[in-house]
Amino acid sequence: MKISESDLIINPDGTIYHLNLLPEDIADTIITVGDPDRVSEVSKYFDRIELKKGKREFITHTGYLGQKRITVLSTGIGTDNIDIVFNELDALVNIDFQTREIKKNLTSLNIIRIGTSGAVQADVPMGTILASAYGLGMDALMNYYVHELSGDERLLLDDIKSHFAHLKHINPYLTAASDKLLNTIGKDMAKGITITAPGFYAPQGRIVRAKNSVPDFIGLINSFRSNQNRITNLEMETAGIYALAKVLGHQALSVNAILASRVNFEFSKEPNKVVDEAIKTVLSRIAEV
Repeated sequence: MKISESDLIINPDGTIYHLNLLPEDIADTIITVGDPDRVSEVSKYFDRIELKKGKREFITHTGYLGQKRITVLSTGIGTDNIDIVFNELDALVNIDFQTREIKKNLTSLNIIRIGTSGAVQADVPMGTILASAYGLGMDALMNYYVHELSGDERLLLDDIKSHFAHLKHINPYLTAASDKLLNTIGKDMAKGITITAPGFYAPQGRIVRAKNSVPDFIGLINSFRSNQNRITNLEMETAGIYALAKVLGHQALSVNAILASRVNFEFSKEPNKVVDEAIKTVLSRIAEV
C-alpha cells in the first residue's frame, strides 16, 4: 500500500518532514537526548563526525566511535515529540521514499536514550546511573496506537492499575525495555520502573503555585510494590520510547542520570558531571557490542 503525501510528509529535498534527515544520514545505533545542546556533549567523544543537521529542536550528529557508526539526536521534551521522532526514524529505515511503500525487509534500530531524571526512592541517590527496566506512561500517547502487551507486562500493569485505581482520569500503559540492550548497555546499572509524566510540575508531584489534584503523588508512586518491582524515578519520555519502539519493531533502552531526590527535596550540585558520566558509560558499552 502506498502511503499518502499527507500521512508521510517528505520535504522537496527528499528529507523527512520534521527531522530534516535523509535515510542515509542515520546509523542503526541511535542515541537520543532531550536537550539539543547535549548532542555535541555526546558527539565530542566520537572519533570523527560525518554529518551535522538541525531543524527546530531536532539536532542530529552522525559519526564514528572506532568502527562503530552512531547517530545522536535531540528529541526535545515529552512524548508528543517522541511520537514525531520515532515515527520519522522508522520511516527513514523502513519506508521506500521513492515508492512510498513499506520495505519488505525491515530494519530494527538500537535506540538508547540518555536523559535526566528524579529519583522517588530514598535509596536511589543523586548521581546514580539507572536503566529503566520498564517505562510506565501516565500520558495519553498510546491511546492512539494498537499496543500489545506480553504476559509479564500485563500482570505488572494490572498491579499498577490497581494501585492507582482511585485516579480515574489516568489510564497508564507499560512496556519493558529491550532485553538485549538492558543486558549489554544496562548491565550492572541500578534498575527499576520509570514513570513518564505528561508535564514537569504537577504531573510529577511538584507544588509551586497551582493546586495539585493528586495529593502526595510522590508518596503514592514510591509505595508501589509488585514482587521485586518498584517505581524508582520520574521523567518525560521513556514510556513513549519503549512503547513505540515495540510497536515499530525496534530495540530501546532508557539510561537515566539521576539529578534529583524527590523524597529528600534535593537537586544535584554537579548535574553536568552526572550526565557526562552517563554519556561516557553508554558510549563505552556501545563500543563493546
